[in-house]
Amino acid sequence: MSKFKALLAAGLFAATAGVAGSAGAQEIRIAVGAPLTGQYAAFGEQLRNGAVMAVKELNESGGLLGQQIVLEEGDDACDPRQAVAIANQFAASGVVFVAGHYCSGSSIPASQVYNEEGILQITPASTNPTFTEQGFPTIFRVCGRDDQQGQVAGAFIHETFPDAKIAILHDKSAYGKGLADATKENLNKLGIQEAMYEAYTAGERDYSALVSKLKQNNIDLVYIGGYHTEAGLIVRQMAEQGMGDARVMSGDAMVTQEFWSITGEDGAGMLMTFSPDPKLNPTAAPTVEMFRAAGIEPEGYVLYTYGAVQAWAEAVRRAGTTDPMAVAEELKKGNFDTVLGNIAFDAKGDVTAPGYVVYEWQDGTYSYYDQKS
Repeated sequence: MSKFKALLAAGLFAATAGVAGSAGAQEIRIAVGAPLTGQYAAFGEQLRNGAVMAVKELNESGGLLGQQIVLEEGDDACDPRQAVAIANQFAASGVVFVAGHYCSGSSIPASQVYNEEGILQITPASTNPTFTEQGFPTIFRVCGRDDQQGQVAGAFIHETFPDAKIAILHDKSAYGKGLADATKENLNKLGIQEAMYEAYTAGERDYSALVSKLKQNNIDLVYIGGYHTEAGLIVRQMAEQGMGDARVMSGDAMVTQEFWSITGEDGAGMLMTFSPDPKLNPTAAPTVEMFRAAGIEPEGYVLYTYGAVQAWAEAVRRAGTTDPMAVAEELKKGNFDTVLGNIAFDAKGDVTAPGYVVYEWQDGTYSYYDQKS
């Protein structure tokens, strides 16, 4: 086990990331809020890995404003009430910046606490438009939005599968329903009407009745607004019922190796929208190598979290303070060189980086979609 992973496993990073000097030395407290337990823990691990490595690098290079950084962790389990509790806990401990949360259903209520308590938040992963539409001055994201994702998905389906009989499914969550509705809206604008629009309950193990309905309706393409755990089961159960030839598409919640662990080869051909892969950015190569040397594959939102911390740290340096309002002003008026590339933020706090592209799962990994001849 690498030293980096050993620190994570022992829960010692907050102490080692802190000040090694005399007692009472100043420190800057930041936090990562994510689902560290539960069915979405794979994504929580992505956020934690990105935040831990970013703080480690900052501290080893001398810290920030002459101070070392202490990273706290909060497990929201993608539960809104738990996210609010974690947000209040961060506020009570003097946290000035939060990298998180993952689920939109957690980020949105937590952001209300951060707004009231004067804490700056940058989510690497929450894509529901409501998050930044609330108008809070210290709330940002380095990922895209579901209305952008739905536009790309709708246009892709219209162009690639113009004659497909389509079903749109969602898990009733802020993320899943928001993504499904955005995709449906854009398909409808392009003159495509779905044959089915159905909700399912997250956390169940048996979706055979839903799959039977898909089969009875001769569905050619299933769009799933939801997370990898349920989507993986639906894909596998479709194959079991002889629907292996139907295409399945979803969003950025499929960017975890756990999806393939659930589906196996049945997941081959699964399509998804996700932001351009920062691992392919030449300027990110040293950081990618650093993660891999630590035994961590920087998939999904690892680099997005790392980049969120990078942008915040540079804004702090420019502002000369960790005061959230001053840092937010810097974030909104400048450009930032990060592992994600050169990024900027608009007045709402949305990143002005390139939007979404389509990926396909094959042979246990995902890569940019290559149109077959």
